[in-house]
Amino acid sequence: MRFSWTGRQNMEACMKGGCNCGAVRFEVTGPVMGVIQCHCSLCRRYTGTATISVVLAKREDFHWLAGEDQLTYWRHPDADWESTFCKFCGSPAPGDNDADRVFIPAGVLTDGADSLKVVHHIFVGSKASWDEIGDDGAQHDTRIAVKP
Repeated sequence: MRFSWTGRQNMEACMKGGCNCGAVRFEVTGPVMGVIQCHCSLCRRYTGTATISVVLAKREDFHWLAGEDQLTYWRHPDADWESTFCKFCGSPAPGDNDADRVFIPAGVLTDGADSLKVVHHIFVGSKASWDEIGDDGAQHDTRIAVKP
């Protein structure tokens, strides 16, 4: 999965998260970028829901606390898309977004994420017919470019 972002939502508090079985745990010690919801068909099939919600963190602010060796991966053969998940419980897990950032599925954040808000919806042009967007996040038909 590759997510892009054009703005920053400053979150100074440390965030923590992990999988359902507790084998995989991590923390983020710096600000994260606001929640991006991807509506593409790959993310829909990965989650079984209308979207995947992720935040982006700088790689140097992301730290595994446990279970990095308990992760497994699946790369789509025809797309720039890789899923990362706990090999025991199947919970989605953080993964590489690009050379500088890690994507974190927002649903696996357990501490410090209370003030996050959806700020962007991407691939709205391919969203499911039954998917209704009900927040104020900016909507984009495709991916959006990263600006430092």
